[in-house]
Amino acid sequence: MPRSARSREPRTRPRIKFLRLLFVVAGLLFLSGISVLFGMMMAVAPQVKRLSNNTEFKSALNSTLVDREGKFLAELTSKEGRVILEHRDISPVMKQAVVAIEDRRFYEHKGVDLRGVGRALVTDVLEGRAAQGASTIEQQFIKVVSKAQDERTVPAKIRETALAYHLSHKWSKAKILTEYLNSIYYGNGAYGIESAARTYFKSDGAMQDCGTRTDPCAKHLRPAQAAFLAGIINSPSAYDPVANPIDAQKRRDLVLAAMRAQGMLNPVAYADALAEPIPAAEQVQPPRVRISRPGSGYYVGWISAQLVKKLGPRQAFEGGLTVKTTLDPKMQEAAENSVGAWLSGVGPSAAMVVIDNGTGEVRAMVGGQNFEDKPFNLATQGRRQPGSSFKPFILAEALKSGISPSSTWESRKRVFTVNKKTGEKFTVNNYEGNYSGITTLANATAFSDNAVYAQVGIKVGTKKVAQLAKNMGIRTSVSSNLAMTLGGLKTGVTPLDMAHAYETFSTGGKRIWGTLGAPNQGPIGIKSYKPKDKGLVDAVKPEENELREKRVLPDGVARQTMGVLSGVVRVGSGKVAAIPGHNVWGKTGTTENYGDAWFVGSTEDLTVAVWVGYADETKPMLTEYRGAEVAGGTYPAQIWHTFMLKALEIEQARRDRICEVKAETKNPCKEDVKPTTPIETYGTTDPGASAGTTPSGGADAGTGAADGGTTDNGAGTGADTGAGEAAPQEPANPQPQAPVQAEPAVPAPAPGGAAADGGGVAPGT
Repeated sequence: MPRSARSREPRTRPRIKFLRLLFVVAGLLFLSGISVLFGMMMAVAPQVKRLSNNTEFKSALNSTLVDREGKFLAELTSKEGRVILEHRDISPVMKQAVVAIEDRRFYEHKGVDLRGVGRALVTDVLEGRAAQGASTIEQQFIKVVSKAQDERTVPAKIRETALAYHLSHKWSKAKILTEYLNSIYYGNGAYGIESAARTYFKSDGAMQDCGTRTDPCAKHLRPAQAAFLAGIINSPSAYDPVANPIDAQKRRDLVLAAMRAQGMLNPVAYADALAEPIPAAEQVQPPRVRISRPGSGYYVGWISAQLVKKLGPRQAFEGGLTVKTTLDPKMQEAAENSVGAWLSGVGPSAAMVVIDNGTGEVRAMVGGQNFEDKPFNLATQGRRQPGSSFKPFILAEALKSGISPSSTWESRKRVFTVNKKTGEKFTVNNYEGNYSGITTLANATAFSDNAVYAQVGIKVGTKKVAQLAKNMGIRTSVSSNLAMTLGGLKTGVTPLDMAHAYETFSTGGKRIWGTLGAPNQGPIGIKSYKPKDKGLVDAVKPEENELREKRVLPDGVARQTMGVLSGVVRVGSGKVAAIPGHNVWGKTGTTENYGDAWFVGSTEDLTVAVWVGYADETKPMLTEYRGAEVAGGTYPAQIWHTFMLKALEIEQARRDRICEVKAETKNPCKEDVKPTTPIETYGTTDPGASAGTTPSGGADAGTGAADGGTTDNGAGTGADTGAGEAAPQEPANPQPQAPVQAEPAVPAPAPGGAAADGGGVAPGT
């Protein structure tokens, strides 16, 4: 034997042995994997019995909201509840549309589409991303009913695949498709195909009479409507016709194209379907929740949106939760009645938010005139220009930087250069050319002197003011251009955020929020939630709100700011809000052309923001107040005052009840009552007093000055650029040597004034 052959032989045998061992181990691993997979497949088989919707819906419970006293507030479900339909009650074209876009091989595979998996894998590799999904309708149904939509772990996928395989062998394709359509979420609160058909198409002329148990709307869906609903399934928020109409139509057309390509539509039907419009925003009618009082609908909508964001729609609406909210039923009633006492329901609307100073909890909310007709919440979603109600943030930044309330400023027409190269200017005028000459910062605040505040804001820095406003609770974008010194912002603010930010003054400069509060450290509306039935599968774990706080302003500066703002109520533009015997401070706000009017202020316990204006557009309110303009010191301050009187009465009655209980236990109540500490005030003077006018004693005395029919400012024409001439402000403190014109008195509500139901005549109409 050649030497070379002998030398190679020893090396060949070990290699062969190694390969044999490798094949044996690989085979054993393969068999083990098959065994494990088979075991898992068999283990999940009994779970298929629990996947029937009829069984699941017996165990599912609608979530319930209760107020802070534990009384029923609302049930998070549609008025009819989810309607489970039989296969024959669903339009055939609806089934075709879902199959066309979600699982075109639905009738060919057995729960798992291996060809689809391969196709998706190739596409993903070629595009370098997860470009195409491969879930079948069976798999998607299992995700929905097992509440595992977001689980993407390997064990979860194996379980899902195993259940899908068993499901396809236990149920017919008709049953699988029917149960799937009955289960999924279609956006805007609509669960199940019947609820979706009513939500989006009940206003359609051909479907107005449907919606009964014997004649469901889902039975009458046309190709365009079916394609629209099938398209929403992939992402209810992305294809919402209210928020994203363009994307919703593109998605609907994509489904129609898939139906045409798969032979489900002939050319004529396809063309007709493409020509149909998608539902307009005003046609969408979300399922209505059962609410204890109609006026609480805006608050309930605000809470339910937070629950959906935190827990997902299925758990929020059908997780069997008892959600304890912060709503005070008596305060809510008082808020609604206070708005109704001044506004008749014809003309301007009002929004109001009431926040507890100690906890940051929202006690009451008015979001519009009629929740069922106009569910848009003006209190939480309405972003309007704040005008001079934004000035307290400038004041606080000035005080923080060492500027004294008694510092003097020149009140005169000012022209500031915005851009030297372009020559852009920012011109500031006071109302009707009324200037105070040399005046203090405290006086300029009380009478909302634009000329002074433009100087102060520019001196301390508009970027610092913007940052302080954000730190205190304004969650919308805050401009840093020059117009912001007069409340002219590119993006408006909400009454909810204004109340929350002003509350930060009341807490001594601490911003308060909670673990269950609104997003981005917003106000608190949820105290706790827990499942009603501990035996529910996949029940949400109970959770209670935990308070959080952060100092954003020195305590001394916050107290000093409140002291200066008390002058607005004592002698300035908000005198009608004064309440004898109580520390009241706040600020009026009126924007350019009287498009928005505000009063935001506090007592010892509550901070309340009131906005008045037209809901659908920024429309000048030039004659709505007894034939005169609506300014911050008119309706907003009057609504605030009327509410606060009732709120103080409610709190006093509660304290009296507590005292009665403590008296029985021989525990003196007076030991727990903290004396009111007066706010330090500054040298503001009432110019009206020198002219023989009567200082306001509050609306209950039938006197008190309004803004004098003036605006305290506005965005001005330069709101977006920081240039232009600002709108007029509230009457400034006039020159000492000039005769003083008294501000018109603001009347108290007339007996039998406008009620919430529209009876009577509102003051000023």
